[in-house]
Amino acid sequence: MKNIFLLSILMILKMATTNAQNSNATNANYTYATVPTQFVEANGIKFAYRSYGKKGDIPVIYFNHLTANLDNCDPRIMDAIAAHRQIISFDYRGIGATTGKQGESIADMAKDGIAFIHALGYKQVDIVAFSMGGFITQEILLLEPQLVRKVILAGTGPRGGAGISDVVGKTYGDIFKGLFTFRDPKFYLFFNQDKIGKAAAKDFLHRLKERKENRDKKVKLYALKKQLKAIKDWGNEKPMDLSVFNLPVFIANGDADRMVPSQLSNDMAKRFPNAQLKIYPNSGHGGIFQYHEEFIPQAIDFLIK
Repeated sequence: MKNIFLLSILMILKMATTNAQNSNATNANYTYATVPTQFVEANGIKFAYRSYGKKGDIPVIYFNHLTANLDNCDPRIMDAIAAHRQIISFDYRGIGATTGKQGESIADMAKDGIAFIHALGYKQVDIVAFSMGGFITQEILLLEPQLVRKVILAGTGPRGGAGISDVVGKTYGDIFKGLFTFRDPKFYLFFNQDKIGKAAAKDFLHRLKERKENRDKKVKLYALKKQLKAIKDWGNEKPMDLSVFNLPVFIANGDADRMVPSQLSNDMAKRFPNAQLKIYPNSGHGGIFQYHEEFIPQAIDFLIK
């Protein structure tokens, strides 16, 4: 009995310490370059995530792009939102430090996203989603629409949208180009290849290296293949009826997106009943990164109204 009593005390103390650490990670004066990585379990998966900013009842969840780990979030955007709202980024199943095998479909990734949000104890969230993250977010709206209050969809498109299934070829093409030129493929995939676009690409990629310690695990090749297949399949599926979703939606993109054609942003803006649209000039897939100084106040205004 004495041993059981002591064991119970130790467990309670451990739980209290963990809760205190999680609280500190949320409330301390961190930046995205310094905020610690935490873990939470859901559906047998141990999700890696980073959480910080102004704590409130409804956090902002960031859904990232193809093969993105925690270190692929733009610190300028994350820090700016954190000044006004709690923001949480996370690794998808089988990506970075999150355990498990990569999801087989966009719908699978949406189910994981819902499980992750519930594991953190939230009943409603706002979402900022970029590229593939936007595909996942739309599936979340279909599966559990009451979970999402507001959503920002950047550099993304609707299920079945023309050109989405072509992402596979473009991605592999620019990966090989990156290997031959010793550049990150995002230099080509996200930005126009003119003087302005190249300068924006260098700036963005430099920002992603600001975190010097406790960086995330690199993404493996098999995960890239799985995610590209999921995107291709999603691009060939039947279009979703976006008119049934009445939540506020802010859609943003560059005017020359090679990965997810810019006209799909216009298409979504027409199909969502409560949407606003911003197209940034002379920019590509990473328009919100190239124009982050303009995007940030627009996004914050949208999220805090």
